[in-house]
Amino acid sequence: MMRFVVAGLVAVMMLTGLSAWAADEDGTQIKIVSPENGAVVRGDALELKYELAKGQHATHAHVYLDGQYQKEFPGTFKGLTPGKHEIKVVAANHDHKTLAAEASVTIEVQ
Repeated sequence: MMRFVVAGLVAVMMLTGLSAWAADEDGTQIKIVSPENGAVVRGDALELKYELAKGQHATHAHVYLDGQYQKEFPGTFKGLTPGKHEIKVVAANHDHKTLAAEASVTIEVQ
Protein backbone atom coordinates (compact mmCIF):
# COMPACT_ATOMS: atom_id res chain seq x y z
CA MET A 1 0.00 0.00 0.00
CA MET A 2 2.79 2.43 0.88
CA ARG A 3 4.40 1.99 -2.55
CA PHE A 4 1.21 3.33 -4.22
CA VAL A 5 1.01 6.30 -1.85
CA VAL A 6 4.63 7.26 -2.61
CA ALA A 7 4.11 6.82 -6.36
CA GLY A 8 0.97 8.98 -6.20
CA LEU A 9 2.78 11.67 -4.24
CA VAL A 10 5.65 11.72 -6.74
CA ALA A 11 3.16 11.99 -9.63
CA VAL A 12 1.36 14.91 -7.93
CA MET A 13 4.68 16.63 -7.24
CA MET A 14 5.75 16.23 -10.87
CA LEU A 15 2.44 17.56 -12.19
CA THR A 16 2.54 20.59 -9.91
CA GLY A 17 6.18 21.42 -10.67
CA LEU A 18 7.52 20.56 -7.21
CA SER A 19 10.83 18.73 -7.21
CA ALA A 20 10.57 15.02 -6.54
CA TRP A 21 12.89 12.27 -5.48
CA ALA A 22 12.88 9.05 -7.47
CA ALA A 23 13.10 6.17 -5.00
CA ASP A 24 14.00 2.48 -4.96
CA GLU A 25 12.50 -0.13 -2.65
CA ASP A 26 15.77 -0.39 -0.67
CA GLY A 27 15.58 3.28 0.31
CA THR A 28 17.81 4.65 -2.42
CA GLN A 29 16.72 8.08 -3.61
CA ILE A 30 18.05 10.22 -6.44
CA LYS A 31 17.28 13.75 -7.57
CA ILE A 32 18.67 15.97 -10.33
CA VAL A 33 19.29 19.37 -8.76
CA SER A 34 20.53 21.14 -11.88
CA PRO A 35 19.64 21.65 -14.67
CA GLU A 36 15.88 21.88 -14.20
CA ASN A 37 13.56 19.98 -16.48
CA GLY A 38 12.86 22.08 -19.58
CA ALA A 39 15.90 24.33 -19.10
CA VAL A 40 17.21 26.22 -22.11
CA VAL A 41 21.00 26.11 -22.29
CA ARG A 42 23.12 28.53 -24.26
CA GLY A 43 26.51 27.24 -25.30
CA ASP A 44 27.79 23.70 -25.57
CA ALA A 45 28.74 22.95 -21.96
CA LEU A 46 26.52 22.08 -19.01
CA GLU A 47 27.29 21.11 -15.42
CA LEU A 48 25.13 18.35 -13.92
CA LYS A 49 24.35 18.35 -10.21
CA TYR A 50 22.44 15.53 -8.54
CA GLU A 51 21.90 14.13 -5.07
CA LEU A 52 22.09 10.42 -4.29
CA ALA A 53 20.77 9.11 -0.97
CA LYS A 54 22.15 5.58 -0.84
CA GLY A 55 19.88 2.80 0.37
CA GLN A 56 20.95 -0.76 1.16
CA HIS A 57 22.36 -1.51 -2.31
CA ALA A 58 23.34 1.75 -4.04
CA THR A 59 26.99 2.74 -4.11
CA HIS A 60 27.07 5.28 -6.94
CA ALA A 61 25.13 6.58 -9.95
CA HIS A 62 25.41 6.20 -13.71
CA VAL A 63 24.81 9.20 -15.97
CA TYR A 64 23.25 8.93 -19.44
CA LEU A 65 22.94 11.54 -22.19
CA ASP A 66 20.35 10.71 -24.83
CA GLY A 67 20.48 7.06 -23.76
CA GLN A 68 24.27 6.81 -23.99
CA TYR A 69 26.14 5.86 -20.80
CA GLN A 70 28.73 8.49 -19.87
CA LYS A 71 31.60 6.35 -18.58
CA GLU A 72 33.68 8.12 -15.89
CA PHE A 73 31.47 11.21 -16.20
CA PRO A 74 33.45 14.26 -14.98
CA GLY A 75 30.39 16.31 -13.95
CA THR A 76 30.15 18.54 -17.03
CA PHE A 77 28.79 17.74 -20.47
CA LYS A 78 30.91 19.33 -23.20
CA GLY A 79 30.27 19.64 -26.92
CA LEU A 80 26.48 19.53 -26.67
CA THR A 81 24.79 19.97 -30.03
CA PRO A 82 21.79 22.29 -30.50
CA GLY A 83 18.43 20.67 -29.86
CA LYS A 84 16.69 18.67 -27.15
CA HIS A 85 18.60 16.25 -24.96
CA GLU A 86 17.61 13.86 -22.18
CA ILE A 87 19.83 13.54 -19.11
CA LYS A 88 19.19 10.56 -16.86
CA VAL A 89 20.88 9.59 -13.60
CA VAL A 90 20.39 6.01 -12.38
CA ALA A 91 21.47 4.53 -9.06
CA ALA A 92 23.78 1.51 -9.31
CA ASN A 93 25.26 -1.07 -6.96
CA HIS A 94 28.90 -2.11 -6.49
CA ASP A 95 28.57 -4.51 -9.46
CA HIS A 96 27.41 -1.59 -11.65
CA LYS A 97 23.93 -3.09 -11.95
CA THR A 98 21.34 -0.35 -12.12
CA LEU A 99 18.60 -0.03 -9.52
CA ALA A 100 15.05 1.28 -9.87
CA ALA A 101 15.88 4.74 -8.51
CA GLU A 102 16.44 7.14 -11.40
CA ALA A 103 15.76 10.74 -12.31
CA SER A 104 15.71 12.46 -15.69
CA VAL A 105 15.32 15.90 -17.22
CA THR A 106 14.99 17.15 -20.76
CA ILE A 107 16.91 20.27 -21.79
CA GLU A 108 17.20 22.31 -24.94
CA VAL A 109 20.58 23.56 -26.15
CA GLN A 110 20.55 26.70 -28.28
